[in-house]
Amino acid sequence: MANELWWLLLLVTNFAAILFIYRFMGRIGILIWIPIATIIANIQVLKTIELFGVTATLGNIVYATSFLVTDILSENYGKKSARSAVLIGFFSLITATVVMNIALGFLPSPEDFAQESLVTLFSILPRITLASLAAYGISQIHDIWAYQFWRQKLPASRYIWVRNNASTMVSQLIDTLIFNTIAFAGVFPWDIWWEINLTTYLLKWLVAGLDTPLVYIAARWFSRGKIRELETRLD
Repeated sequence: MANELWWLLLLVTNFAAILFIYRFMGRIGILIWIPIATIIANIQVLKTIELFGVTATLGNIVYATSFLVTDILSENYGKKSARSAVLIGFFSLITATVVMNIALGFLPSPEDFAQESLVTLFSILPRITLASLAAYGISQIHDIWAYQFWRQKLPASRYIWVRNNASTMVSQLIDTLIFNTIAFAGVFPWDIWWEINLTTYLLKWLVAGLDTPLVYIAARWFSRGKIRELETRLD
C-alpha cells in the first residue's frame, strides 16, 4: 500500500480514537491522549518517508492531534484545563526519556534480541526530547493564548473554525521551526532540512484544517450533555 494511503489510514485512526475517548471518558480521556500523542510522535519522527513526492518525517499526524486536544479543552473547559494538558505532555516526555535511557544501561542477556533496536530508537531521544520540549512548550503556550484571543474576538460557536485554525496554524509553524532546528540541524543536508521543514509544516497545516469538524463535534456533544465524564462516573 502506498505511503499516502497509510497516511490517510493513520489520520482516520487518530481522529476516531480521539472522538471515542472523549465521548466515553470526557476531559480525562483527552488528557490521557496527550502522553500517548507526545511519546508516540517522538518515536515516529525518527522515521523519514517519501510522501506526496517529497521527503517528510513521520509523527506529524499524532503530534498535531495534541493541538486538537488543547483546542477542545480550551473550547469546552477553559484555559486552565488546556494548560494542564501541556504540563502532562512535558512530564510524559521527560519521564519516557529518562526511564528508557536507564533501561538501555542494563546489560542484555545472550538471548536478548531487542537491545540494538532499543538503542537505535531511544539513545537519540534526549536530543529529540529537548527539541520537542522547547517546541511543544512555546507553541502550545501560543496556541492556548491565541485560541482564547480569537474566542474573545469571535465568541459565537459558528466561528470555532476561525479559533481552531488561526491559533493552530501559527502555533504549528513555531513548533516546526524550533523542533527541526534543534533535532535535525546538522543531521541532514541543508536542502533536505529545509524540505523537511516545509513538508512537516504543510502536513501539520493539512491536519489542522481536517480536524476542525472534530472541534465542532466535541463542542456540540459537550453543549448537549452527551459527554460521559469519567470523574463523574467514579464518584
